[in-house]
Order: sequence, then C-alpha cells, then structure tokens
Amino acid sequence: MRADRLLSLMLLLQQAKGRQLTAEDLARRLQVSARTIYRDLDALSSAGVPVYANRGPNGGIALLEGWQTSLTGLTQPEVQALSAVAAPGALADIGLSAALESGLIKLSAALPVVQRSAAEHARQRLHVDSSGWFQGREVVPHLEVLREGVWQDRKVWLAYRDFDGEASERVVDPYGLVIKADRWYLVAGTTRGPSVFRGARVEGARLLDEGFARPEGFDLATCWKEWCQRFAERRASYVVTLRASEEGEAALRRVRPSGEHARWGQGSRGRDGTRTVTVDFERESIAVSQIIGLGRGVEVLEPAALRARLGAIAEDLRAVYGAHEGARASAAEVARPPRRRGGRRKAAT
Repeated sequence: MRADRLLSLMLLLQQAKGRQLTAEDLARRLQVSARTIYRDLDALSSAGVPVYANRGPNGGIALLEGWQTSLTGLTQPEVQALSAVAAPGALADIGLSAALESGLIKLSAALPVVQRSAAEHARQRLHVDSSGWFQGREVVPHLEVLREGVWQDRKVWLAYRDFDGEASERVVDPYGLVIKADRWYLVAGTTRGPSVFRGARVEGARLLDEGFARPEGFDLATCWKEWCQRFAERRASYVVTLRASEEGEAALRRVRPSGEHARWGQGSRGRDGTRTVTVDFERESIAVSQIIGLGRGVEVLEPAALRARLGAIAEDLRAVYGAHEGARASAAEVARPPRRRGGRRKAAT
C-alpha cells in the first residue's frame, strides 16, 4: 500500500512540473496526514528521487526541474477501475465518447499482457450505467457553444430563463461544465462571482471573441461542492404539516428523499394510528404534485391554502370521474332484469 502511495506522490509532483505543492494539499489528495507526507518524502529522497521542500509562507514541495520518472505501472485495482470507466451519454453530449473509447484502447495496448487480461476480466464483470430510470436526458441545445467557451477560455453571451420563468441576458466567463444526475450545469464567472446555470435553461448562447483569465487557484470540483452546500442552505422552503397513517407514511417515503425519513419517526402515533409529520417540499407546486398521488393515507393540516387547493382539485376530479361513475351505475340499473316479487310463482292448476 505504501509503495502505491509513494508512486502516486512522485507522479503528483512530476505533474506539477516544478510548481511547488504544499504538504497539506498532497495529504488531501492522497487522503493521509501531512506528517505521513513528510515521511514519504524522506523515503523518496533516500531512494534517489530529487525532491526538495522550501519552508515559509510561500514554500512548498517540488521535484528538481527537468527530472521525471518513466515508471507508470498500474496496480490491479487501478486497471479494474479504468476498465469500468463509463459515462457514454455525457461524453457523447460534448463529442468525446469516441475519444474515450480510443484512449482506453491505447491504454489497454500499452499494458503488459498480464494486466491486459486483468482489464478484460474486470470489463466483463462490472458495467456502469449512468442513465436514470424513466427519465430522458435533458436537451441542452447550446451545449456545444458552452463547451467551446470552456475549452478556449472565451466569454459567452447567454440568454437564460431561471426556475421561476424570469428571462435575462448576460455575458459570463465559462469556467467549466458539470453533469449531475444526467443534467448539465455551467459554472461561470459573473459580476457577482462564480454562479451556476442549468444547461437546459440556456435559451441562447453565443461565443464571443474576448477571452478571460481564470481566477488563480480556481478548482472546478471545489467550487461545485461549495456551491452545492450554499444551494442546500438557501433553497426555497415550503413546510407542510401532514397527518399520516402507516400506509400513508410508507407512500410518503417513496416520493421523498431518504434523509428526511428518520425525522418523521420521532413523533408517536395517536390512537387512530396516525402520526403528525412536517415535510419541506420547497415549493407549493412540488407539494401538490407529490401529495395528490398519496391517497387518503395522508391529510394536509397546514398551510390552509394548500389544503384548499387540494380540495379544489379533488372537487374537479370528482366532477369528472364521479359523473362517469354515476352514469355507469344508472346504465347498470337499466340493464339489470327486474326482481320478482312474492317469491317463486306457483304453477297454475
């Protein structure tokens, strides 16, 4: 295990091409402590690897300029992981699926015969399907323009429509593209700082001649993670109080995220077997669409406006389906033969 880590450490320093990396940064990437990094550096130095460290606020760790190793051997778990690489839908969207396939073919050809066999063994035993059930991929008609802006560090003019339907136009610095659950997002610099735009809501995009400079030290994965945390904290809130039977609560669990389930079980059930729970549906429209399919096992207590809206929907449905049921029942009564009164008629004598 340590040999793999030493190799990874050496390759990270080599990829930096003389740029100094901090022990904390290396420790984070290799998921060890900074103290372990320093011990590994001593081991590399003892093995003849020209690694050096500069102390101080602007210090760091680097390899001697111009030095590099030709050692690129892959471990068996690494070969297995690379064999399972699969995001064909996402890469096809940005025109890179063929490049992935050809790259993996070249990688396989460069492997020793033993590892080549291990790669095929893994490929036949692990398949990654990144597509979701019953949901088509979102159409992102301007994804090619966004990709070119990201690749070439050129500004892009956007026509955008947000969640509430409000349209706007702006010029942004496209830093990177992110795909999450089959949905594309653009991470871009704006006058207010880094922002995220959902690809399917981009109604127009034009690549501009003007370039931009990426912020120093910008990391796409870190920026995305921080934005997701802020989004979760400031997202819209629409809290609903429900009375749910056991069957209703089970139905509710099927449509709500699993992270909410434990909180619902904190309240005790009443004599009638129901329990009062609170659920944050984010928006009224989401609450309506999810509650309407839960049936009579779930009753809205608050807010009153939601209760009234669901009642109005129920009346509309009753007007449609109730009338049909009444007509069907009347037709059945007409078709049914009349009952004889007085029991069985006696035969005439």
